[in-house]
Amino acid sequence: MTDSPILTQLPLWHLASHVPKTSEKLLDLHSLWFFRASLPKWITDSPTIMRCWELLAPLGWSYLPERNLQRDWGHPTIPYAAFIAAELLRLNEPLPTPERLHRFLVEHPGFIWLLGFPLVPDPATDLGFNPRASLPTVRHFTSLLRGIPNTLLQFLLADSVRLIRAELLQLNAPPIECVSLDTKHILAWVKENNPKAYVTERYNKHLQPLGDPDCRLGCKRKHNRSTPTTNPRPASAVAVGEYYWGYGSGIVVTHVPGWGEFVLAEMTQPFDQSDVTYFFPLMQQVEQRLGYRPRYGTFDAAFDAWYVYAHFYHENEPDFGFAAVPFSEKGNYKAKQRQFDAQGLPLCQAGLAMPLKYTFTDRTKCLIEHERGVYVCPLHAEHPASTRSRCPVHHATWKHGGCTVQMPTSIGARLRHTLDRESKRYKNIYRQRTATERINSQAVALGIERPHLRNGQAIANENTLIYLLINVRFLQRLCTRRSENN
Repeated sequence: MTDSPILTQLPLWHLASHVPKTSEKLLDLHSLWFFRASLPKWITDSPTIMRCWELLAPLGWSYLPERNLQRDWGHPTIPYAAFIAAELLRLNEPLPTPERLHRFLVEHPGFIWLLGFPLVPDPATDLGFNPRASLPTVRHFTSLLRGIPNTLLQFLLADSVRLIRAELLQLNAPPIECVSLDTKHILAWVKENNPKAYVTERYNKHLQPLGDPDCRLGCKRKHNRSTPTTNPRPASAVAVGEYYWGYGSGIVVTHVPGWGEFVLAEMTQPFDQSDVTYFFPLMQQVEQRLGYRPRYGTFDAAFDAWYVYAHFYHENEPDFGFAAVPFSEKGNYKAKQRQFDAQGLPLCQAGLAMPLKYTFTDRTKCLIEHERGVYVCPLHAEHPASTRSRCPVHHATWKHGGCTVQMPTSIGARLRHTLDRESKRYKNIYRQRTATERINSQAVALGIERPHLRNGQAIANENTLIYLLINVRFLQRLCTRRSENN
């Protein structure tokens, strides 16, 4: 059986007589983007090589921080830029394993020269170098994926965002004002995730799978369920939830009306981390890459936290933006059930403003340390017992000092309750959350959900490469449409 990528290389071997017998490469992948005339004919005559080169070349490879390539370890040091470009090539073709990538590069030796692998001269060949000897081994490819710093891949992801924004500016696209954040589960390559394998205590978080030392046990989805009253069952016996060993990938995506969506930021964590732990690191990346804080953010109910609302609030411009998050009814409160007066004091069930009695620093109830306030019954706090009137609604706690409320003093706690989720503006913003679903669909097609890797660093690097490829594909579509319009 012959796969299609091999067939596309046949014309290259036909042109072998035109290949200069030299292994020297003067320009890197990015510099060749500006000096196309420097590309040799044996490169430009290969449709496969030119198609992939046009996809990857716009990235700032010239500015990628590189490791010391002069170390004498008995064999040439592989540049990080060449390895990253080869991994993007593997995902784009697609080539599911490093073995297939190695075979593909040997069968398409023009990529070895173009991507910048250290060439082993061989004057006896028409290429001027030995393709197989110029490549790292398959084992070295997997080792590089585990060992390459993720910051280098984040550098290229940030550069792709810069290039996309510059292209959108030329297309007169609207500025980025709304972002959407979501997480994606990633299943570890361990037998505990195989339902057909017999594993004792499959979901015991203290028994680490041998196949992956970095994965963690987490819950994908879980809902409370009530048992029937006629034949009740204990809650421990009710099977609910989906549990997996693996990782979680968090992404921040923005949708450009009329053009599509792309990834602004991403990060990977073990699966035992909650969704809200992705918020601050990802939003920090977004602000660094955009240079400003977006006006709107849209999230699912897992991000219904006061600091999410506070993040998008501008004190001097109350109507500047907001976080579109569904109300999760924590603490048995319904949406808009808790009301506030003009000074921001909560109202009791009788409609009276509850004064603030004292504040304290909370380090346990929330992801971040914050100030919480205790608000008490106004009738008990402001009137002596002799002149105190009774509670108008006859609250059950009246005899014990009246009702009390404990909540963060941040504006985000009030916005969470008072946000108008039925307004047209809210619905238009929340509708943009589907952008993350479309990006996740592309990532699943590239193999993000079930990677055949057994190391947390390798999986994190693979995820960044997948989102980088999604961005460069989006950039290529923008450039194509602009050239068609011109």
